[in-house]
Amino acid sequence: MGLVTAVRGSVVDVSFTSGLPAIRNILRAGKDGRIVIEVMSHLDEEHVRGIALTPTQGLARGMAVQDAGGPLMAPVGPGLLSRMFDVFGNALDQEGEVRDVSLRSVHNPPPTLSRRSTRTEVFETGIKVIDVLLPLERGGKAGLFGGAGVGKTVLLTEMIHNMIGHHEGVSLFCGIGERCREGEELYREMKDAGVLPNMVMVFGQMNEPPGSRFRVCHAALTMAEYFRDDERRDVLLLIDNIFRFIQAGSEISGMMGQMPSRLGYQPSMGTELSQLQERIANTDTGSITSIQAVYVPADDFTDPAAVHTFSHLSASIVLSRKRAGEGFYPAVDPLESNSKMATPGVVGQRHYSVARQVRQTLAQYEDLKDIIAMLGLEQLAQEDRLVVNRARRLERFLTQPFFTTEQFTGLPGAFVSLDAALEGCERILDDEFKDYPESALYMIGAVDQAKEKAARSKEQEDRDGNAP
Repeated sequence: MGLVTAVRGSVVDVSFTSGLPAIRNILRAGKDGRIVIEVMSHLDEEHVRGIALTPTQGLARGMAVQDAGGPLMAPVGPGLLSRMFDVFGNALDQEGEVRDVSLRSVHNPPPTLSRRSTRTEVFETGIKVIDVLLPLERGGKAGLFGGAGVGKTVLLTEMIHNMIGHHEGVSLFCGIGERCREGEELYREMKDAGVLPNMVMVFGQMNEPPGSRFRVCHAALTMAEYFRDDERRDVLLLIDNIFRFIQAGSEISGMMGQMPSRLGYQPSMGTELSQLQERIANTDTGSITSIQAVYVPADDFTDPAAVHTFSHLSASIVLSRKRAGEGFYPAVDPLESNSKMATPGVVGQRHYSVARQVRQTLAQYEDLKDIIAMLGLEQLAQEDRLVVNRARRLERFLTQPFFTTEQFTGLPGAFVSLDAALEGCERILDDEFKDYPESALYMIGAVDQAKEKAARSKEQEDRDGNAP
């Protein structure tokens, strides 16, 4: 037992007369031990400083504190499926007590090199622009980078929708510092879609203290490791938003009085992010495939939070505000985004050459845009006009109606296989659609839908022309 000696917001100093609790140990105070404090540092032989993971209302100097004797624990077991939890493992879905679970420390080392799998495999998402240009790795880490309001969460929920039907393992959603509304909507959508039985959700919301937001990702990873190592299943781990994890660490660092490094971030940011990301790995028993949304402050990709996250990923999907403004959804910038999987040895020669041609065409169009703006399309050489024609049709073909936005757009969602997406790109590059209007290729699934759309549009025009 110890006594509270100082309380400054979420920072609590506690004195112990007989031996100090270890760093990362949990201390409990208040009525029924409701106030949870994690030990962050030893000040001297009798005092420790900790960060509260819960609000500190009612905590005062002289109050008794009990050392729990170990770190924060997360529930693991078959009883997790179809449930929603907070950082302490309490159920948030009002579905009653959680059964068939045990507790495990949230601080686990990453798997050793001898246990890691070296097999490389592509993870198909059903989203054309990602599967063709930025293939994801099964057991790898992909990042969705973008500022506010460019569609990170929409793209993430669409991937959940597409993958659960084609993905045999467990999906685990971790919401860090996001809005409560998004968590409630996601739970309802997953329940309506009938995919909740193979899903677990863990949330640390925006209104919770930084200590809670900082540890929620570790709790989610502990659950994911259980399904991978104990049940030998593949896990899809979706994190929204990894920037909020870094931000919570920065808040804790400031509270603890550490000198900030560049742009106000904590000096330990690289270490904290590495300890988390290294646990997401393929092993001989199963894989954890992670897709992480990364908020980019003020659309500045040189921000340390974005730069540090880039270094851990096998695919970086950059969402562009300019493309969103032009109505191209998903607003993926194909020239800024990249994937380590886009090599002939992994995806095959056909896929590699199609992706390369698409990128080349879009890059040439980007270079020609200034000339078109100044002189007009008519002044371009015939070959350049063909490039522009192909690029504009490719841009529209790489848009896609989503299942998760059907209620807003009125367009039925489309899941497009990799073969269908590659075939569509090949046919556009071969100029098969040069005489079709560009609008026929916008917001469709497979490329043959463009011909049906163009035919319907022509019929409508004929009817309008014949109308009195």
